[in-house]
Amino acid sequence: MRTYKLTIAYDGTGFRGWQRQPDTDRTIQGILERVVSEKSGYPVEVIGSGRTDGGVHASGQTASLTLKGLVEPEYFLDGINAALPENIRILDACLMPNSFHARKSACWKAYEYYVDTAQRADVFDRRYTFHYPEKLSIEKMCRAAGYLTGTHGFGGFTDRPDETSTKRTIYAIIITGQGSRVTFRYEGSGFMYHMVRILTGTLLDVGTGARSPESVLIPLQTEERWKAGFLAPAQGLFLKEVYYEHRQHDRQ
Repeated sequence: MRTYKLTIAYDGTGFRGWQRQPDTDRTIQGILERVVSEKSGYPVEVIGSGRTDGGVHASGQTASLTLKGLVEPEYFLDGINAALPENIRILDACLMPNSFHARKSACWKAYEYYVDTAQRADVFDRRYTFHYPEKLSIEKMCRAAGYLTGTHGFGGFTDRPDETSTKRTIYAIIITGQGSRVTFRYEGSGFMYHMVRILTGTLLDVGTGARSPESVLIPLQTEERWKAGFLAPAQGLFLKEVYYEHRQHDRQ
């Protein structure tokens, strides 16, 4: 048996998310497993680095799978891609040690969330940004992001209250603006259900002045969801990359 790592991009519009579900064939994992199994001639499980919600996109999702024999990367890049819908593409494939596991071996991840603050939504970007026609203070949002960086219990920033542990580490939240586009980049050890989207909604509240930068400490301290901001829509969120080496300062 040989283990392979895939790097995958997909447009999440119209999909029910990454994870296979029994009542729909509109999931990324389900489609990949069906295509790879049909090509291989036997059932193949495709294990993702983590779940993405319905409507969320990825430019660097990773997955692992095990095949019975050795295959060349072209098996995935040409053969499997040719059978996939156009909104899912395998960008890279490589042979890995059999101990590799896309989720368990991951060290940290990067997500980006895109906001369009123009008065009118961009016709071409509307599937990939959150249209939010408000004046935002990047300075205030960056100040609030500083409070959110580090290791905390993020129970106030998830819509799944039954998480076994809410402790996560956010290494960086980088907020930049260019024209009407505002980009939020999140780098962390892992993210819970809806966590990035709730963080974004909370920071947008800070940006409009609806809450103060210091107010983000309240849901951190109490871990109560209702004290954080709104859930930003799915279409603005991208899983950018999954890293399998520790950050440099984590080794020191």
